[in-house]
Amino acid sequence: MDDNINCEYKKYLDEGIYNIQDGKYESAIQNINKSLELKNDWEIPYFYRAVAYQALENFNEAMLDYTKALQINDKMTDAYYNRARITLSRKDIENPAVNAARDDLEKALELDPCFIDALYAMAAAQKKLGNYILAIEYLDKLLTLEPDAVNAKALKKLIENKYL
Repeated sequence: MDDNINCEYKKYLDEGIYNIQDGKYESAIQNINKSLELKNDWEIPYFYRAVAYQALENFNEAMLDYTKALQINDKMTDAYYNRARITLSRKDIENPAVNAARDDLEKALELDPCFIDALYAMAAAQKKLGNYILAIEYLDKLLTLEPDAVNAKALKKLIENKYL
């Protein structure tokens, strides 16, 4: 790759990441699009564009970009987690694909077994699926890693009192 193009795509990508940090998501998408016009075989721009789309609640575009990033690099723990989070939190579709979210969370936890947020999300997914004992197991693992996790304690108490 020509050094000028290499520097140019990186400049746009960096600017897009700075835009995201500043909450300027539309600008971030524009800069990342320019980066992708110059180099589109790297997962990072797709990941960050998905983050911007997700912040704008453009969930379909975010899902496409997380998927593209994972097609290029299937070791992106955060892409699996973010994709699952979108699926589990969507209010704009009647029946979110909880099983797909669970699969993404399994992959994220396979890559990082101590990913606290993924453990919590997995417990929530298992609860939605009616797998209450499994949900408790994920919460127990989370609480072993982070004993003061208030949300995990609350969800565990809810499951134990209401569903078991």
